[in-house]
Amino acid sequence: MRTAVFSKRNLKELLRDPLSYIFCLGFPIVMLLIMTVVNSSIPPEAGMTVFRIDNLSGGIAVFGLSFVMLFAALLLSQDRTGAFLTRLYASPMKAWEFIGGYYLPIILLSVIQSVITFAASFVIAAAEDVQMNIGRVLLALLSLIPTAVMFIGFGLFFGSVMGSNAAPGLCSIIISAAGMLGGIWMDVESIGGGLRSVCLALPFYHSVRAVRSIMAGSTANLGTDMLIVLAYTLGAVIISVIAFRKNMVKDNR
Repeated sequence: MRTAVFSKRNLKELLRDPLSYIFCLGFPIVMLLIMTVVNSSIPPEAGMTVFRIDNLSGGIAVFGLSFVMLFAALLLSQDRTGAFLTRLYASPMKAWEFIGGYYLPIILLSVIQSVITFAASFVIAAAEDVQMNIGRVLLALLSLIPTAVMFIGFGLFFGSVMGSNAAPGLCSIIISAAGMLGGIWMDVESIGGGLRSVCLALPFYHSVRAVRSIMAGSTANLGTDMLIVLAYTLGAVIISVIAFRKNMVKDNR
């Protein structure tokens, strides 16, 4: 019950922020439209399919989820800066209830964002006569949940160890890295070399490739991709909990 009440408060805080509507609702649609226009200008003989809507939708969905990291970092760091959490530490709430109170509303926001992204993709696909399977889309949405949890974990970690001025800057760097190294705007496999190795060492490309595999009805590399994403997700959750508990103990002294 305490977690639910705290989650409701955090959801209200997120909904008061206009950035939530810009990045979580408007941003995916704008990016889909822009990249669809770019795709229409690429000649068919180029053989570039990364911007085709059935491939693009998964990449945009992952890139959009990277912004929830920023919301998580801002929400937690501002609560710490404003001494809101310090006052709450006097309540009977446990550390896991605080963490759950931050995770739940942002996961809800992440799911809504992903649904909007794929809904807009369906409209564009229909206009371009590209087939998108609803069953595969639902599986793709499920596969994005670990990615959302991972980004939220990173955001809560940064919000726990940094102030409200520093945390957004670092989140922006990771958002840029997710866009460049996630294979969203380029075909990583055709590039190869050291850049491909870097992409394979990070979770962003694996998340994008997993979603695209599901959308294509392929199981190639799917198990490996999901295991790597889940490993990073577990790590992000662990470090966020450790950092939050450490601050909680320090502030209670």
